Amino acid sequence: MNNTINKLNKSVLEVARLVLTFLVMLVIVAPGGWIFYNAFRHNVDIQSRPAVWAPNFTLDNFAAIFGEVGEGFVPIMQYLSNSLIISITSTVIALIIGISGGYAFARYKFKYKKKLFLYLMLTRTVPGVAMSLPIFIMFAKVGIIDTKIGIILFYVALNIPFTIWLVEGFFLQIPKDLYEAAIIDGCTRWEAFWKIEFPLAKSGIASAAIFAFLIAWNEFAIVSQLSRSIDSKTLPVGLLDFTSEFTINWAGMCAFSVIMIVPAVVLTFIVQKHLVAGLTFGGVKG
Repeated sequence: MNNTINKLNKSVLEVARLVLTFLVMLVIVAPGGWIFYNAFRHNVDIQSRPAVWAPNFTLDNFAAIFGEVGEGFVPIMQYLSNSLIISITSTVIALIIGISGGYAFARYKFKYKKKLFLYLMLTRTVPGVAMSLPIFIMFAKVGIIDTKIGIILFYVALNIPFTIWLVEGFFLQIPKDLYEAAIIDGCTRWEAFWKIEFPLAKSGIASAAIFAFLIAWNEFAIVSQLSRSIDSKTLPVGLLDFTSEFTINWAGMCAFSVIMIVPAVVLTFIVQKHLVAGLTFGGVKG
């Protein structure tokens, strides 16, 4: 009897857990689903009161973005090119510096190490909006407002502290015995890092890369202040092209958002095994 009750309780708890998980995921996915749904609707249906729920799908919103039908053309290919150049370049630079910094913090002892690491982490506590004015003034004096170089420099500075912190944690998990054994076997310091430590830390490096890329790909507040023309505008800033003085083209904005979201989602699925993979250590026996 007790076994039956215990099994019943476990079943009820499992069902409750699944229901709760479903509800939480529904809340998380609902905004994206609503954007995707409206991307294929007419703007009059989206803005109508009372709301029109009956599906009346169309591809005109996407065609209008590329200038094939109606109004609403935006230079999406230029914005896409800008986003790719800025996101990829800033991610690569941040990774190179972040891997070097993270490895140094994990493996070497030097003066003011803890204080310097704490200072890097404190830079992440400052809201991006609070930095917009000083960054704008500084970049204006240097003359890199409305340039890809200026935006890349900002994202590199934004992503380096987080990259160092994340990569440093993964290098700390790698036993020192591994690279010391490699050096004893005749490897140089660089060979020990590249052949032994780097492959073991690739999950952390991949995680840092995807986070740095997504930050540069999705960020809006700062880049909207630093860009003025289509030569430097990224996809998030390009959403402003759908706003006017009195109206907003919600359908076009949703279609544009779908185009912007898809590459990020695809990239996340490609590297998801690295995002969830843990490091397995078996090279050192106790």
